[in-house]
Amino acid sequence: MSEHTEQSATEAVWQTVKLARHPARPHTLDYMQMLAGSHYELHGDRHSGDDAALVGGLARFGSRNVVFVGHQKGRDTRENLQRNFGMPGPEGYRKALRLFKLAEKFGLPLFCFIDTPGAYPGIHSEEQGVAQAIAQNLLSLADLRTPVISVVIGEGGSGGALAIGLSDRILMLENTIYSVASPEASAAILWRDAGRAPQAATAMRITARELLGLGLVDEIIPEPNGGAHTDPSTCAERLRESLERNLAEVEKEIQAESTNARGIDCLLTRRYHKFRSIGAWRQGPA
Repeated sequence: MSEHTEQSATEAVWQTVKLARHPARPHTLDYMQMLAGSHYELHGDRHSGDDAALVGGLARFGSRNVVFVGHQKGRDTRENLQRNFGMPGPEGYRKALRLFKLAEKFGLPLFCFIDTPGAYPGIHSEEQGVAQAIAQNLLSLADLRTPVISVVIGEGGSGGALAIGLSDRILMLENTIYSVASPEASAAILWRDAGRAPQAATAMRITARELLGLGLVDEIIPEPNGGAHTDPSTCAERLRESLERNLAEVEKEIQAESTNARGIDCLLTRRYHKFRSIGAWRQGPA
């Protein structure tokens, strides 16, 4: 690859990163206003408090009830401080776990909306067990006996995103990213220079198209020209169609089995193998 071509590729990837982080992009509660006939937000983790960086509750999606969980960023400085810039602490992930169990108890599909730079890494968060809270969410999602569909609506960073992303189907809006760490953090680790974030983003292959090619996500949802923020209603309709279709396909797989219990068991097996196969590699001759 020539230097000019490589630079163009880097610029294209970084443009996607900027679109994924655009402050005017619709957030979880924006989509719920557009997707749901009605929705009711639930608060608190029943342990230590409520976390405004992660929202969730019950919603009427078409003709059925669903449970939704999602990261929530702010629109201005005041709201971003309230929402902690979309970075949940342990209270947020414990709230999500409570909603996971609610969906399972009542047999409701679970929709997860991913949009976070990562879990909050502050002292309080660490002292209150954010790593354990994320691990507990992963364990719960792996065995959750109800369909789970996740969609990346902005940036999906690190374990903070994966904590609500272990699902039967993973969808990404066209101009979003999903990564093990932010490009800035990766650049600081690799080159000790956060300013090389565009090069890190290119090397990490974090865009929707690249991740689809790697088999890490299941579908890309097209956005309006210029990004989701230029025409939120159109983007929401495309997201609705994708959620309806993917949920119908997952439920059809369950119904194809002889009994519902058996179908759920097969769903969990497929979910397990889906994530177990990620990162598979073959060693060539020495």
